[in-house]
Amino acid sequence: MEKQDFLDLYREMVVIRRIEERAAELYQKGKIGGFLHLYIGQEAVCAGIGSVRQPQDRIITAYRDHGWAISTGIDPKVVMAELLGKVDGCSGGKGGSMHMADVEKNFWGGHAIVGAHIPIAAGLALGDVYQGNDDAVTICMFGDGATNIGFFHEGLNLSKVWNLPVLWVTENNQYGMGTAVDRASAVSEIRQKAEGYGMRNERIDGMDVMQVRADVERVLDSIRKEGGPYLLEIMTYRYRGHSMGDPERYREKEEVKKWEAEDPIGIFRKYLIDEGIATEQVLDEQDAEAEKIVAEAVDFAEASPEPGDDALFEHIYAEPAPVEYRGYALEKKSEGK
Repeated sequence: MEKQDFLDLYREMVVIRRIEERAAELYQKGKIGGFLHLYIGQEAVCAGIGSVRQPQDRIITAYRDHGWAISTGIDPKVVMAELLGKVDGCSGGKGGSMHMADVEKNFWGGHAIVGAHIPIAAGLALGDVYQGNDDAVTICMFGDGATNIGFFHEGLNLSKVWNLPVLWVTENNQYGMGTAVDRASAVSEIRQKAEGYGMRNERIDGMDVMQVRADVERVLDSIRKEGGPYLLEIMTYRYRGHSMGDPERYREKEEVKKWEAEDPIGIFRKYLIDEGIATEQVLDEQDAEAEKIVAEAVDFAEASPEPGDDALFEHIYAEPAPVEYRGYALEKKSEGK
């Protein structure tokens, strides 16, 4: 990595943190509807993986997806517009917090139903095999809670039976909604669940972005060379509740403070200074730039218009036929017809 690469990675992590903080404020003001699941504390995972994945690698994740959207290259302005339900959002303002996607960037979306995207990831990888995309790996993220349901086991089993190039990533942030892992899982380490399918697996530190980069790059190289699936359990922690309505009665404040002392942005900042890559002043400048990016994103999103009534009928069929519903008449005809 060149010096600028380190600075870009640091700024990306700060942008993700600040986007989430502003999203929480806007949600409390009633400007963001639906559910809102914040990624604060987990930035090293998406930034680290995003920095080593190749353009042909597909990304698919669950509903805690804002950070993933940014790490796959979606402009923070577009992310914020989607959060506010505006037309300039990546899903036209109709997906919101849990359904961000951009297939041109090979980001196959956030998915609201717990674990439902896991079989889809197996299907994406199968598609690459059929099409001869030998160097492509599908990278699928999910929470620790998703590993207790059928989608997880079906997806892992099929990926091993068909020897699919999938990197399964459990973002183990210690809690599935309000339930600690050790109260819901029969094994103490989520990675052990891959053993039943004869799948390679390991547990890594998700609070150190440089460690995430090194480990994920090594595993992706292994999948490209040897084929087949691999499961990574990445240990991380969310500093906020499961969603904005979470009263957080299931964990002590002291526990949160303990993990906050190992803040991924702080760890990376210390690394950059200790290694002589950047000074405090340079990193402060990156912080200021991140603040500016987020402020501009909020301004852009608030100025963006809301979807019109006709948007209700868009993206339903590949080639929509004329539709009339509740007084709305839409005519969409293919060229020449």
